[in-house]
Amino acid sequence: MHLRTRRSQPPEINLTSLLDVVFLLLIFFMVSTTFKDESGQEQTRLRVNLPQAQGQDQPDKEAESIRIIIDESGTFYVNDRLVVDQQALTLVRALTGALDQRKGLPVLIQADAKTPHQAVMTALDAAAEVGLNKVSFATARQSPPTAPQ
Repeated sequence: MHLRTRRSQPPEINLTSLLDVVFLLLIFFMVSTTFKDESGQEQTRLRVNLPQAQGQDQPDKEAESIRIIIDESGTFYVNDRLVVDQQALTLVRALTGALDQRKGLPVLIQADAKTPHQAVMTALDAAAEVGLNKVSFATARQSPPTAPQ
């Protein structure tokens, strides 16, 4: 009986699947990264031009609150999540989902300066229906008038 030793072929490393995983990770981190501008502020996805008002800055006493953002077309966002339509019942459901068993949270309404008044009233009604009665409005500081020279 003559036993020959088989010559084993050198192992091959398939790099295709490794490259696929690396590219998927690269795409994931590119999509999920947030960028900051030069002032250190995070760029937001929603651009809302707040109405201007005079007054004093209020410090953030409540770290946890529910934000209702209303863009210029009257579309609602609850904590940066789009509400499916502009109906009051849908907004009530979105606010109830955002509450998640936490009663008495303050509500911050950030309405665009060109938002229809009806959209702001719908947001107020929906907040009242859910039982949220601590409501505040976000505004931009009005620039002081310049004296004519």
